[in-house]
Amino acid sequence: MEMFYYLVFGGLGAVVAAIELSKTNKDRINTTSNFNSFKNNYLLVYSLMMAGDWLQGPYVYFLYKTYGYDKGEIGQLFIAGFGSSMLFGTIVGSLADKQGRKRACVIYCITYILSCFTKHSPQYKVLMIGRVLGGIATSLLFSSFESWLVAEHNKRGFEQQWLSITFSKAVFLGNGLVAILAGLFGNLLVDSFSLGPVAPFDAAACFLAIGMAIILSSWTENFGDPSENKDLLTQFRGAAVAIASDEKIALLGAIQSLFEGSMYTFVFLWTPALSPNDEDIPHGFIFATFMLASMLGSSFASRLMARSTPKVESYMQIVFLVSSASLMLPIITSFLVAPSNVKGGSMKFAGCIQLLGFCTFEACVGIFWPSIMKMRSQYIPEEARSTIMNFFRIPLNIFVCVVLYNVDAFPITVMFGMCSIFLFVASVLQRRLLVIADKPSEYYPYPYFCYSTTFATYVKLQIFAVDSTFVLISWQFAFVTETQDWAMKERDSEADPLNI
Repeated sequence: MEMFYYLVFGGLGAVVAAIELSKTNKDRINTTSNFNSFKNNYLLVYSLMMAGDWLQGPYVYFLYKTYGYDKGEIGQLFIAGFGSSMLFGTIVGSLADKQGRKRACVIYCITYILSCFTKHSPQYKVLMIGRVLGGIATSLLFSSFESWLVAEHNKRGFEQQWLSITFSKAVFLGNGLVAILAGLFGNLLVDSFSLGPVAPFDAAACFLAIGMAIILSSWTENFGDPSENKDLLTQFRGAAVAIASDEKIALLGAIQSLFEGSMYTFVFLWTPALSPNDEDIPHGFIFATFMLASMLGSSFASRLMARSTPKVESYMQIVFLVSSASLMLPIITSFLVAPSNVKGGSMKFAGCIQLLGFCTFEACVGIFWPSIMKMRSQYIPEEARSTIMNFFRIPLNIFVCVVLYNVDAFPITVMFGMCSIFLFVASVLQRRLLVIADKPSEYYPYPYFCYSTTFATYVKLQIFAVDSTFVLISWQFAFVTETQDWAMKERDSEADPLNI
């Protein structure tokens, strides 16, 4: 069975190398030396930030278990992390737009370093504080860095298409190569050097500190909407109405939540799926294989985005359908392959089939990240970028918390089926986004809708009047006409200037 793992890993590695080495001029975009310096600086910082994140991942559960906590207590710690990201992430995202994205990136480093330090204490309350800090840091990682990059890229006058180069390289390095190296380095610290399960967290803090030093010394500050008299509630209202008034932004948020929700659920499900009878599987090697598959996807995405056709909105439909089919494999194998009741041993035939499907899903993840980044750069308004991106994470975090709380309540095949359905729905929504992609944006910046008491009250009443499951859809169909009409009235009354 070990030969099977090596064949899968070697095959993926060979395909990645072939794709990278066979790139022609059609697959590359000509850029300038100034852009390359800017891109390399960002990639260095982003890789250090992701190294700090990936080093911790494999050892969080193991550390808590070493401290003597049971599965229920560990589950509560994980829920606290996702809940913190949901509750505080949106606030810190809005502050990033107002107070500065560079400052938010520095706060990410400080917050995550403090979270790493809490791992030295076995006390439950201290570990809980660490999870809360980690949740806040995660929200900053997946919003502030991208927001800073897009704003700085545009401020320096680089071509919009060049963003796709940075996005695809960031995923290839940060979510692929760095993840593999971080896993190997963490294993070296814990097993080879016998430094204990806290060692990877100390190493992560060091990488984060180095990245913070580079940010402080080489990055310039940029803002979303630095207006002095806009409070936090106004920023939230502006972001909410931006989503409500532009179908493209609303669709993008729904697509992201559906895919990432399925992806994070998969993180909890792949181990029991491959070893339902406590089979002896090489978790670290399989994780490295998944990351290699993700690198394959990001490498393929860079080729696609370097060309004018097919459009991102077009090929992502296929990506979502393929990912949906790949997560159906555990259900299919449960019907076609006779289950084994033998405890232990090596991975069974059904597990081998599922592993291939899971690698396909990870390749789709590798395509998803740079592609969704590019679409966000096109559709999300600059003045509320971080706020809106953290709004997108609210349903994601709710979903993950619910899954964590009920992970033992449903059979694993039901959970995979649910994820597969979500991904199919994401494909349908992506089709709708393709249809309306070339239509003019229906979003109007802050001065046109954030300062009407009547309209703000209308928005508030509508939000609280609709069940939360249908808020996003209701916003789109209930508000778009109202927003347009109100905005046109404001434009027609220029003799009465707004007091911003």
